This record gives sequence, C-alpha cells and structure tokens, in this order.
Amino acid sequence: MKKIITSLFFVLLLFPAVIYAQKAKVYEVKSPDESIVVKLESGAKMLWSVQHKGQQLIAPSGISLLLQSGEILGDNANVTTSKTTNVNTTFKAFNYRKTVVSDIYNQLTLSCKGDYGVIFRVFNDAVAYRYFTKRKGEMVIKNEEANFNFTEDHKAFIPYLRDYRDGKVFNASFESLYKEHKISEFITDSLAFLPLLVELNNGKKILLLEADLEDYPGMFLVLNETNIGFKGIYAPYPLETKMSGNNNVIPTKRAEFIAKTDGTRSFPWRAIFISEQDKDLLDCDLVQKLASPSRIEDISWVKTGQVAWDWWNSMNISGVDFRAGKNFETYKYFIDFASKYKIPYIMLDAGWNVAGDLTKPVANINLEELIKYGKQKGVGLMVWSSWRDMLSQKEKAIPYFEKMGIKGIKIDFIDRDDQLAVASTYDIAKLASEHHVMIDYHGVFKPTGLQRTYPNVVGYEGVYGLENFKWAPNFDGPRYCVTLPFIRNQAGPMDYTSGAMRNTNKANYRPVNSMPMAQGTRVNQMAQFIVFEEPIQMLSDNPTIYLKENECTEFITKVPTTFDETVPLDSKVAEYVTIARRKGEIWFVGAMTNWTPRELTIDFSFLKPGIYQAEIFRDGINSDRDATDYKKEVITVKSGDKVNVKLMNGGGWVARIEKK
Repeated sequence: MKKIITSLFFVLLLFPAVIYAQKAKVYEVKSPDESIVVKLESGAKMLWSVQHKGQQLIAPSGISLLLQSGEILGDNANVTTSKTTNVNTTFKAFNYRKTVVSDIYNQLTLSCKGDYGVIFRVFNDAVAYRYFTKRKGEMVIKNEEANFNFTEDHKAFIPYLRDYRDGKVFNASFESLYKEHKISEFITDSLAFLPLLVELNNGKKILLLEADLEDYPGMFLVLNETNIGFKGIYAPYPLETKMSGNNNVIPTKRAEFIAKTDGTRSFPWRAIFISEQDKDLLDCDLVQKLASPSRIEDISWVKTGQVAWDWWNSMNISGVDFRAGKNFETYKYFIDFASKYKIPYIMLDAGWNVAGDLTKPVANINLEELIKYGKQKGVGLMVWSSWRDMLSQKEKAIPYFEKMGIKGIKIDFIDRDDQLAVASTYDIAKLASEHHVMIDYHGVFKPTGLQRTYPNVVGYEGVYGLENFKWAPNFDGPRYCVTLPFIRNQAGPMDYTSGAMRNTNKANYRPVNSMPMAQGTRVNQMAQFIVFEEPIQMLSDNPTIYLKENECTEFITKVPTTFDETVPLDSKVAEYVTIARRKGEIWFVGAMTNWTPRELTIDFSFLKPGIYQAEIFRDGINSDRDATDYKKEVITVKSGDKVNVKLMNGGGWVARIEKK
C-alpha cells in the first residue's frame, strides 16, 4: 500500500509538468541543405532558436505581438495547425546587382487559435520570421516583442541613432558610423538601427535585417535582459506634429501604441543572414527575397544610371563666361557635360523651385527650356523636394512633373520611420509609378524591400555619405567605406554619392564646405562606383574638374549602376573589399582598403574561357603623399589568372574587362 501511495505522489507531483509539456510543443524546420536548424517552442512564451552546423547561434528568444486590448499574440499560443512547405524557385530582379535571384527555402507556418500565426523561412544561409493576423476591422498594436539572444558576448558593428535621448525622440537621418564593441557594451541611452552585424568568435557573422516594412514602424534595437542580446523597439504612432526649420515634420505628441492597422495582414520580416566567410555578406539577397513582388506591371520606363549633381560641389565650375548658380546657363553646362560622357541625368537640388511650391520653378532656371535642351542632348532632369512639401503637394506636383518631363524626384528630410512615415514612402512611390516618375529617397531610413515592390524607387540615402567630408573632421572615410558594403548595402540601394576628385591622405584632410575634398586615393573613389550599389549613382564633383580629369571620368562614366551578375572576391569587413560585377559581356572589378596599405590577389576565375583585355587604374607609387596619384595600364588576362595588386593607404584598384 505504501508503495502505491508513493507512486501516486510522484504522479501528482509531475502532473503540472506533464500538462506544460503538452502545451509547450516544439516545432522544427531545417534549411534545404540541413545546415541550419530552427526550433520554435510554443508554450507560455513563443521562443525561436537557431543552430548552424551544430553551433547554437540564437538562443531561445521570445517573440510576440501585444495588442492595445492587452491580448498577447504568441503567449500561451494554441497552435491549431502546423504546415511545412518546400520552395525552390527563381525570380527576375530589377535594378539590382544580378538579374536572377534563386529563392530556395523550407517554410514552417503555425496557425493559432485567435486568427493569427507565425511563419518561419529557413534558407541555406538565413532565417526569417513574421507574424500574420486574419481578423476583421482595425487592430491596434501596442508593442512587438522581438529578441535576438546570442550565446556569447560577441563583437558587433552597431550604427547608433545619434539624436536619441532617453527613449523620447525617434527622429534622425539614419546616418551613423559603426561603433565596434561587444554586445554588452551597448550604449544604454541610445538606439541602434538596422542592418547590424554581429561577429562570432569563429569567423562566422550574423547580419540582422528587416524586410517588407509596409504600414508599420521600423525596428530599432536596444540591449535586452540577457545583456548579450538585442530586443526590438519602435517609434510610437504620431498624434501631433510641427514644422521644424524649412523641411522637417517632427512629431510633438505620440500615442502609447506603435501602429493602427488592418486586422488581416502580414507583419514585417525579422531576419538574420549567416556568413562563414566575410565575402558571403557581399551577396546577401535576403531583403530581395522577402520583399513583396513588384506592383508595377510595366517598368520599361524606369531607366537607371548616373546623375551629374550640383549640390556637393557647390556649383564651383570655372572657365565660363557666366556667373555659376541656380540659373539656366549653369544647368545647361551640366547638361553638356552629362551629354559628353553619356550620363543620362542631371539633378537640380534644393533651390530650383519657389520655396513651398513644387510647381513653380525659379525664373532664372527657365525649367521648360532646360528640359527641352536636355532632351535634345539625351539628358533627363531630376529635381529635389523636401518630404514636407511632397506630403502636402504630391497630388499636384507628381502629375506636374510628368507633364513637364521630369524623370525623377529626390525626396529629402523624412528623418523618421514611424508608421506614418513608412506608409508615406509606399504612397508616394505608388503615385509616382502611375505617372512614370522615379523616386530617390534621402534623409530616410534604410531600405527594406520597397525597391522591389515599386521598382521606380531607385535610390535611398540612410548612410553617412560623402557629403560629411564637407564638415566632419573625425570622419574615418576609408574604414567606413570598406564596412558599408557588408552591412548597410545589403539592405538595398545606398546613395553614398561618390566621385570626389580632390583626394587627400589622412594628414592633409580638413573639412571644406564649398570646395570639399575626400579621404583616400583617387582610385578608391573610382572603385566605389563598382563596389557600392545604387541604381541612381550621383557624381558628386563638378563638371569642370571631371573634364580636367578626363581619363578617370571616362572610366567612371562607363560603369553601370545595375548588373547581371555579382561575384564577391577576397574581402574582410572593415579591412578591405574586392568584388567583380558583370553587365552584358563586360566585367568590372573594384577593390578598396582602409588606411592600411596591403597587397591582394585578384583571381580571374570568374571569367569564361577566352582572352580578355583589362583596362586598369591602380594607386600611384606616391599616392600615400598625393592621393590624386594613379597609374593606368592595359593588360591581357584569362580565366584562372591571378594578379597581385597593391593598394596604398586608403587606396583602390579598378578594372574594366572585355573579351578580345
């Protein structure tokens, strides 16, 4: 009898655990090559974790959606169905670094009682998840729980929101250098924005991204309770705004929730990309894969290319018989320059229109005649607009631009990524697509796939660009420029605005606003046109200096802004980058280094059989003293050849390769 009672005691003791075990189910989904294993635990909390080749990368991390009603989607979830699907397909990419993207993944979909669920996609090199809901009417999201718990205190490359203080301000231009330190050393009164890179101890790296950010605020990151992980934080919904300065629309009152949205929808993807070699980061297609497909049936009118730009160089042209400025003669000079080098566009930056009215050009420009002149020369015009003016005038301004023949709009000073700001980028892109107008977003959050959904969105800033050389004495340009391609550029287009012809070493650099210079060698600037990805590439310097530097200008202006194929070569984050890209039958290779001079080996195995002629620009032997020093040469190469190249301090190397 005693034995029976004792056994019953243990059964009763274990009963709660049995009940919990029944509720806390574990679901598993692997990548197609089985190198990645994702486990999703559905119990009191919904937890996800990731292993890669047996190594735990993401420890169990909580995810949920908190509704204003108090309901938490994901906690104590009652999973009604689980479904696994396998996808192996490709799709055509537009205005990208390749024309065809392979989309191969295994997907786990959990549907839960309460008309919601979660989807996990596992690729051979990435993991992504998103919530979805199927409810009637409007839904108010108070917060979203997104955690990325790491197993160790890894080093990270973190871009901080510079204007953030005590969680009260979410306004910024999303332009920051990377702070490199351990996760636990996260600056506690700051926010980090995406993409963000984590470096594991064995050389693996994890890139944190988000995608398909539609009608929802962007995700920032802060340190979570583990002290070696991150959690998401989001700009609250704006209730009231004020005009700040000439351009900004700043929220002055925010709600205690982050989004008001349709009850039936999919939420943004939260994603990680896993690399075993640094060069793998240079060809991360994750945002393209996760973005909603194009909503434009005919995109034949979207013509990407380079742009002659007036702002960075302060219109400091010379050798002319007119006063340079915002006038017809100056822009005619820009058009003539663009025509000479087959540059398809010029940009009329701020000041082209009567303040506050996007349909009234200043008289000195004579916009109608300028457009006619550009058309005769094969050069289209793009114009600048503040986001503030575009918000209030888009229904009038965009049809006006179409009627006038304006090809694109550079929209600046968004400086927010709350729900309303994000939604506006979709609304503007849609309206512009209906009127055959391209969009280049500036002063904007990182791209998250809008460029695939609306391919007329051909540019994004969201980067600490070349403009900062005009005023930033502590800008370590060369190191930043060999970090960006691995992190920021993998989110999408990046309008860094390369092309400075006043090149200088570290010792001689100083900020000069009206006659700016840039750190690093001439060939480093040339390589940026190959390495950096942006369908609309601005030429930052003025036509006069480009005309004087014809040899370099000829090379730069022959570099396409989109490609058919990309092959990452030997590269290391924040140290150096080497990449090959193909357009048609012509290959372009670009290499860049930080301030450390180094020798690299370029492996031409990416070439098909045959004999090729390579036009090469390399750093001159004295470019460490005079950064404008370079050497041009023409060599013959074939597939399998390996060529040693020397990069000087802040240096570069470029090649244009054609079959003989």
